[in-house]
Amino acid sequence: MELILKYFPELTAEQKAQFELLQKLYEDWNIKINVVSRKDIDELYLRHVLHSLGIAKIQSFLPGSKILDVGTGGGFPGIPLAILYPEVQFHLVDSIGKKIKVVAEVVEGLQLKNVKATNDRVENVSGKYDFIVSRAVAQMETFVHWVNGKVAKKSLHEKKNGILYLKGGDLTEELKIYRNAVIYPLNEYFEEDFYETKSVVHLPLKFKG
Repeated sequence: MELILKYFPELTAEQKAQFELLQKLYEDWNIKINVVSRKDIDELYLRHVLHSLGIAKIQSFLPGSKILDVGTGGGFPGIPLAILYPEVQFHLVDSIGKKIKVVAEVVEGLQLKNVKATNDRVENVSGKYDFIVSRAVAQMETFVHWVNGKVAKKSLHEKKNGILYLKGGDLTEELKIYRNAVIYPLNEYFEEDFYETKSVVHLPLKFKG
């Protein structure tokens, strides 16, 4: 928890309480339905929570905006971002039912009113979103295909609507066909060794009506 406050010191009392509660909720649910590895549970704030919040260092979300989290797994990056931005609507999607069950239970435990959880393939999800977030669930080309047509027309933020993708390693080859993609290394924001090879990729996407 100190790790979160180190980089996000402006949290309200309610947000601090919600972030603190994350550890217990995930520990409890992970015993019933394994969605996070044992090592990752022990380092939940470093490997999952702060990693998810890396997106917030690249783009702050405005009240009223809509964010789609694709392949959310146990709720990352969507749940930490939903705590940070209570006035933003988050739609968390995963095709694996047991993962979405955990997401729904954690959301209820945190009393988050700005999160919708859906068990489905993202191709079947309708709606338009300002940004689509995810943690490396597929190669970028595959991911772009999945989310085609889900980006809102009007850009409200300084960065154009599109994808904000948490990825690790050398992305040169994967992104060479996307000349407008911008890579933001997270080691410029977080000093922990875990972030040495982690990045956020911003890829603007054109609106398709």
